[in-house]
Amino acid sequence: MNSVDQAKSMARKLRSALAKGDKDISHSEALELVANTLGYSDWNTASAKLEGAVSNAISFGKICPIIRIFDEAKAREFYCGFLGFEVAFEHRHEKQLPLYMGVERAGALLHLTEHHGDASPGSNVFLPTQKIRMFHKELSDKQYSFGRPDLEELPWGLQIQVHDPFGNRIRFCEQVS
Repeated sequence: MNSVDQAKSMARKLRSALAKGDKDISHSEALELVANTLGYSDWNTASAKLEGAVSNAISFGKICPIIRIFDEAKAREFYCGFLGFEVAFEHRHEKQLPLYMGVERAGALLHLTEHHGDASPGSNVFLPTQKIRMFHKELSDKQYSFGRPDLEELPWGLQIQVHDPFGNRIRFCEQVS
């Protein structure tokens, strides 16, 4: 993760922490606060300085799978309660319209959507993972009623496969070298 991405992650976490205390700020306000905390006068200056020299090489950002969900409460229970992700952002065009939400944990960002057409149920996400035995113990200790995933030893590494309430699968895998 580069410095700009780290600063953006700090802004998302700041917004989330403030929201828990009933203090809502916009994403741009959070970016400005992070920029000031890092010693820059504004976000544009911070972003330019943190980015450093721009390369002419092709580059790709972090992958964020979009996963179809149908029920906000069940999605929060599974992704936040069971898997331990935290809400990075939430968006609705209007209060009664479908939710588009990002959840993150330890560098992984997943986009969850109730919008028809954004993604298909039954998706499969492969997520490279470190310390998978520790993660497996954490999940097992929760005694989740809707799934007790096994730790599988496969030719490419140790893997945990979980199924969300909407028919999607996430494969957490600590790959062998």
